[in-house]
Amino acid sequence: MGEPLVISTNGAEHANSSSNSEALAGPDDQPPIAEPPDIPYATEKPNCHHTHSAQHVAELLATDQDHGLSDEEAAARLARDGPNAIKGAKGLSIGEIFLQQVANALTVVLIAVAAISYSIGDYVEGSVVVAVIVLNIVVGLIQDYRAEQTIQSLYALSTPKCKVIRDGHSDTVKAETLVKGDLVSLATGDVVPADLRLVQGINLSTDEAHLTGESIAISKKPEAVFTDPDMPVGDRINLAFSGSSVTRGRATGIVISTGMDTEVGQIAELLRKKKKEAKGSNAVAKALYSFYQTVRSILGLEGTPLQVTLSKFALLLFGLAILLAVVVFSVNLWGIDDDVLLYGICVGVAVIPESLLAVLTVTMAVATKAMVKGHVIVRQMPSLEAVGGVTNICSDKTGTLTQGRMIARKVWLRDGLSGTVDGTSDPYDPSSGTVSWSGSLVGTCINPFLNTLVLCNNATVSDGKKEPETDSSSVTTALEPADWKAMGEPTEIALKVFAMRFGKTTGSDLLTAEHPFDSSCKLMSVVYGNGLERQRHVYTKGAFEVLLPILAEDDGMKKAIRAKAEEFAGEGLRVLCIADKLMEGGAEDFQDRAKVECDLRFLGLAGLYDPPRSETAGAVKQCREAGVTVHMVTGDHIKTATTIAYEVGILPKNMPLGPNTVTSAAELGSMTDEQIDALDSLPLVIARCSPLTKVRVIQALHRRRAFCIMTGDGVNDSPALKQADVGIAMGDRGSDVAKEASDMVLTDDNFASIVTGIKEGRRLSDNIQKFLLHLLTSNLAQVILLLIGLAFKDKEGVPVFPLSPLEILWANLVTSSPLALGLGLEEAQPDILQRPPRSLHSGVFTLDLVRDQLMYGTFMATAPPAPAPAPATDAPAPAAATKCLRDEPATARRQLEEARRAPAHKADDDKWCSELDGRLGYIPSAGVGLLNSAL
Repeated sequence: MGEPLVISTNGAEHANSSSNSEALAGPDDQPPIAEPPDIPYATEKPNCHHTHSAQHVAELLATDQDHGLSDEEAAARLARDGPNAIKGAKGLSIGEIFLQQVANALTVVLIAVAAISYSIGDYVEGSVVVAVIVLNIVVGLIQDYRAEQTIQSLYALSTPKCKVIRDGHSDTVKAETLVKGDLVSLATGDVVPADLRLVQGINLSTDEAHLTGESIAISKKPEAVFTDPDMPVGDRINLAFSGSSVTRGRATGIVISTGMDTEVGQIAELLRKKKKEAKGSNAVAKALYSFYQTVRSILGLEGTPLQVTLSKFALLLFGLAILLAVVVFSVNLWGIDDDVLLYGICVGVAVIPESLLAVLTVTMAVATKAMVKGHVIVRQMPSLEAVGGVTNICSDKTGTLTQGRMIARKVWLRDGLSGTVDGTSDPYDPSSGTVSWSGSLVGTCINPFLNTLVLCNNATVSDGKKEPETDSSSVTTALEPADWKAMGEPTEIALKVFAMRFGKTTGSDLLTAEHPFDSSCKLMSVVYGNGLERQRHVYTKGAFEVLLPILAEDDGMKKAIRAKAEEFAGEGLRVLCIADKLMEGGAEDFQDRAKVECDLRFLGLAGLYDPPRSETAGAVKQCREAGVTVHMVTGDHIKTATTIAYEVGILPKNMPLGPNTVTSAAELGSMTDEQIDALDSLPLVIARCSPLTKVRVIQALHRRRAFCIMTGDGVNDSPALKQADVGIAMGDRGSDVAKEASDMVLTDDNFASIVTGIKEGRRLSDNIQKFLLHLLTSNLAQVILLLIGLAFKDKEGVPVFPLSPLEILWANLVTSSPLALGLGLEEAQPDILQRPPRSLHSGVFTLDLVRDQLMYGTFMATAPPAPAPAPATDAPAPAAATKCLRDEPATARRQLEEARRAPAHKADDDKWCSELDGRLGYIPSAGVGLLNSAL
């Protein structure tokens, strides 16, 4: 770093999380700063490196702040401390997935049935049940393993590389090979690979939203040293944290924490701990509680509503099977021989739908593939059914409801002319959308305004194929549709794209001096000239409240500027003021910031915002029609959040808002749980949201018996993702810890994809009820038939077997499974998103399902068989026909029936009789049981 370090006389900046999006904290908000030599090293706190100078930290970590570690020392520390990686952020192993498939109640019941079968020597039946168990486990294992592999591919994409200085030489290495004491170089666009104590930095800003939830980049001060070891993470501006992205400037820093010792790692460690702990210190009580929790987990009594319902159902069936076996034994006066025991097993097998798990898993697997096409990766398959019953969605704003990129929405020139950008589909594409003006641009200050946007700017925007051309003849080529890329501060990117809409890409003069953006003054200025004349052109941009006092304008103009700026801010826009001036002087004058930034000419205002995604409004409307309430929980300013909420339809337009419809986290935090529960409805928009606020919102929804989704991308969102019924992480900009805490991952970070998930979840829920009715009706009919059979015995007193165990398994597996699978794969009903969500508290076994199952099952078990075929006749066969019975005219049908009732045919006419039976719809009696099962 050969350039001199710029040290602010104002000391360190305090990144106040409660500031609005138009301004950062000023000098009055700064934490106390201490002189480095007077501070002893606080060994009792492992993560208080912000209280010491960079030189002192380098000495403690035995490294050199200019040359870094030696290669040998780095290798030794890597072997000692392990890789720089987050444990538990790589998904489940294949062994863990296998255990999940085995540890469920229905599988345990089938294992018990197989064990009993083998114990009485019925090896054929036992082997068939084992085959069913293996099939269920293999199908589930394959699908869950594929989902985990997809998640791990996202982890691989997010694994950063970094530049490290070792032995004085810079090299690019994988972030996981970093060790404490390494010297890392950072530049714009880099992802911070570990927690760093900054050594040097020039104009460095990082985006720490994944930790703090603050949407504004935080300016860093490597020279700052603080006295408070427990100060908030967002205020430690001499540190850079793992997972943050560099939005501006460059720096070097010493690695102070890696892996699980980083701030991100500590949060991940908290998530890995059990959410519930045994109360008290009694070791026996803790052991019993741990055993209780383990048993509940194995039996499937924790998880999504579908998991819990099916697990309870399996346990109910197991109990019913035992009860029916007892009935069989009691009817036989407890004379239990092999025949009676086999009969009891028949009844037990008939109760259990052996193919249920396989059909359910395949159905969910197909739905999971459909979700992948809709940009949703399902990590936990049961959550797919659960998402169909959600009643509330708590969604982040930035990047989910919006595009996550700033655009210049409105501009206002000093001439009174206003411009508005509409229809932007790609914020980086200068040719996307249109700009409408309130009047003619002729004779206005549009050219110096655009020059300032381009020249007072460090962002780069290109078409993704080549660098933008600099001559005017290339403007048409540069603006052709392409894959546009940008790098730099979001606000600077937005300003540059706006200028490029008018063909402005660069200037012809040379840069003489630059005064970078500083949070203490909230301004940026550049000085350009041709190198021959003493006169230079100054271009400045910054916060309007800071620029306003240094403008060379009269009070009337300043009043108009303030009024327009407040109008823009009221619309949720971030307001920047643009100014310029001509200046004469020597080189030392242009380096003096105070002389450069004074007596400026006002050029205009630019109002920036993060535009909604084009599909968001339609998706929110679909949610409303489906009876799902959408809440916006965001870290942005309340005015910005309200504006976007109106645009996407979360807040109804042209309707008065009720009390507490829009609120801030501070207001919600001042309320007790009882006061929140007393509200008619929870707020639709909650601004300045912290991780704790998100958790409280989820808890408040649960107290109202709501079933909710929470979206999140940062490490700080992980607790809320865990707390929600269905946690959805962002696949593009989401942290690995957030993905690990989630049930689903959006690969496109798009709110509309959540609606796709809800639709697929409802379709799956409907189809589960359909094939449950089909499977369980058959099971009920078999049980009733077997119980009726208890009343009949042969001459030797042996119970009559209406169905053998193998016949039951054949009907349940071979006959019923394909039909059940077909029901599970049916398409969604047209009105699936026009009806309210089904109550997940009642489960899939609704009153209608139980009533229909009892009625159909009883009818199937007691209905008489179809008539047996009559003997063949000698009557001549009618003319051949290929139509089936339902296609025959009434007259032809009567002729066929008369021919069938005629005297018997000879034996060589049996083929014709069979064909006639088929056309008349007669079914041999041997096929009645099979048909009943199929129905």
